[in-house]
Amino acid sequence: MVVDDSRAMRMILSRELAALGFEVTQAASGTEALKLLEPPLMCPSLVLVDWNMPGITGLEFVEAVRTKPEAAATALLMVTTETGMGQMVRAMEAGANEYLMKPFTREMIADKLRILGLLE
Repeated sequence: MVVDDSRAMRMILSRELAALGFEVTQAASGTEALKLLEPPLMCPSLVLVDWNMPGITGLEFVEAVRTKPEAAATALLMVTTETGMGQMVRAMEAGANEYLMKPFTREMIADKLRILGLLE
Protein backbone atom coordinates (compact mmCIF):
# COMPACT_ATOMS: atom_id res chain seq x y z
CA MET A 1 0.00 0.00 0.00
CA VAL A 2 1.18 3.51 -0.81
CA VAL A 3 -0.11 6.32 1.45
CA ASP A 4 0.64 9.86 0.27
CA ASP A 5 -1.46 12.98 -0.22
CA SER A 6 0.39 13.71 -3.48
CA ARG A 7 -1.24 11.90 -6.40
CA ALA A 8 2.00 12.16 -8.38
CA MET A 9 4.03 10.58 -5.57
CA ARG A 10 1.46 7.78 -5.16
CA MET A 11 1.73 7.06 -8.89
CA ILE A 12 5.55 7.07 -8.83
CA LEU A 13 5.79 4.78 -5.81
CA SER A 14 3.06 2.48 -7.14
CA ARG A 15 4.84 2.17 -10.49
CA GLU A 16 8.15 1.38 -8.79
CA LEU A 17 6.57 -1.24 -6.51
CA ALA A 18 4.69 -2.84 -9.41
CA ALA A 19 7.96 -3.05 -11.36
CA LEU A 20 9.42 -4.92 -8.39
CA GLY A 21 6.52 -7.41 -8.47
CA PHE A 22 4.17 -6.00 -5.85
CA GLU A 23 0.41 -5.61 -6.10
CA VAL A 24 -0.31 -2.04 -4.98
CA THR A 25 -3.22 -0.30 -3.28
CA GLN A 26 -3.22 3.46 -2.80
CA ALA A 27 -4.60 5.81 -0.17
CA ALA A 28 -4.59 9.61 -0.37
CA SER A 29 -4.50 10.11 3.40
CA GLY A 30 -3.70 8.38 6.65
CA THR A 31 -7.41 8.31 7.47
CA GLU A 32 -8.26 6.58 4.19
CA ALA A 33 -5.45 4.08 4.70
CA LEU A 34 -6.58 3.21 8.22
CA LYS A 35 -10.09 2.52 6.88
CA LEU A 36 -8.57 0.18 4.27
CA LEU A 37 -6.80 -1.70 7.05
CA GLU A 38 -9.97 -2.33 9.07
CA PRO A 39 -10.99 -5.99 9.41
CA PRO A 40 -12.08 -8.11 7.65
CA LEU A 41 -9.63 -6.77 5.07
CA MET A 42 -6.22 -8.38 5.15
CA CYS A 43 -3.32 -6.23 6.20
CA PRO A 44 -0.76 -5.68 3.45
CA SER A 45 2.76 -7.00 3.82
CA LEU A 46 4.12 -3.49 3.19
CA VAL A 47 2.97 0.11 3.57
CA LEU A 48 4.98 3.04 2.22
CA VAL A 49 3.78 6.16 4.01
CA ASP A 50 4.59 9.84 3.65
CA TRP A 51 5.25 11.79 6.85
CA ASN A 52 3.73 15.15 5.87
CA MET A 53 0.03 14.73 5.15
CA PRO A 54 -2.98 16.77 6.26
CA GLY A 55 -5.12 15.26 8.99
CA ILE A 56 -3.35 12.15 10.23
CA THR A 57 0.38 12.51 9.63
CA GLY A 58 2.51 9.57 8.57
CA LEU A 59 3.92 9.37 12.08
CA GLU A 60 0.41 9.20 13.57
CA PHE A 61 -0.53 6.58 10.97
CA VAL A 62 2.45 4.42 11.97
CA GLU A 63 1.52 4.74 15.65
CA ALA A 64 -2.10 3.79 14.89
CA VAL A 65 -1.12 0.76 12.80
CA ARG A 66 1.18 -0.51 15.53
CA THR A 67 -1.79 -0.67 17.94
CA LYS A 68 -3.52 -3.20 15.63
CA PRO A 69 -2.52 -6.79 16.47
CA GLU A 70 -3.60 -7.94 12.99
CA ALA A 71 -1.03 -5.57 11.46
CA ALA A 72 1.91 -6.77 13.54
CA ALA A 73 3.58 -8.37 10.50
CA THR A 74 3.02 -5.36 8.23
CA ALA A 75 6.30 -3.68 7.31
CA LEU A 76 6.07 0.12 7.50
CA LEU A 77 8.44 2.17 5.36
CA MET A 78 8.39 5.91 5.94
CA VAL A 79 9.08 7.72 2.64
CA THR A 80 9.61 11.42 3.29
CA THR A 81 11.45 14.67 2.76
CA GLU A 82 12.15 14.77 6.50
CA THR A 83 15.91 14.30 6.53
CA GLY A 84 16.78 15.01 10.15
CA MET A 85 18.21 12.23 12.29
CA GLY A 86 15.71 13.15 15.01
CA GLN A 87 12.82 12.60 12.62
CA MET A 88 14.21 9.22 11.60
CA VAL A 89 14.55 8.20 15.25
CA ARG A 90 10.97 9.33 16.00
CA ALA A 91 9.64 7.28 13.06
CA MET A 92 11.51 4.15 14.13
CA GLU A 93 10.43 4.57 17.76
CA ALA A 94 6.81 4.93 16.58
CA GLY A 95 7.06 1.59 14.80
CA ALA A 96 8.37 2.25 11.29
CA ASN A 97 10.63 -0.56 10.12
CA GLU A 98 12.65 1.52 7.65
CA TYR A 99 13.05 5.10 6.50
CA LEU A 100 13.59 6.32 2.91
CA MET A 101 14.34 9.94 2.11
CA LYS A 102 13.02 11.67 -1.00
CA PRO A 103 14.26 11.91 -3.68
CA PHE A 104 14.84 8.19 -4.20
CA THR A 105 15.55 5.71 -6.96
CA ARG A 106 14.06 2.29 -7.69
CA GLU A 107 17.28 0.73 -6.44
CA MET A 108 16.99 2.60 -3.14
CA ILE A 109 13.45 1.25 -2.71
CA ALA A 110 14.65 -2.24 -3.63
CA ASP A 111 17.47 -2.00 -1.08
CA LYS A 112 15.00 -1.11 1.68
CA LEU A 113 12.72 -3.98 0.65
CA ARG A 114 15.68 -6.37 0.79
CA ILE A 115 16.49 -5.15 4.30
CA LEU A 116 12.86 -5.86 5.23
CA GLY A 117 13.07 -9.35 3.73
CA LEU A 118 10.40 -8.57 1.13
CA LEU A 119 12.66 -8.79 -1.92
CA GLU A 120 15.51 -11.10 -2.86
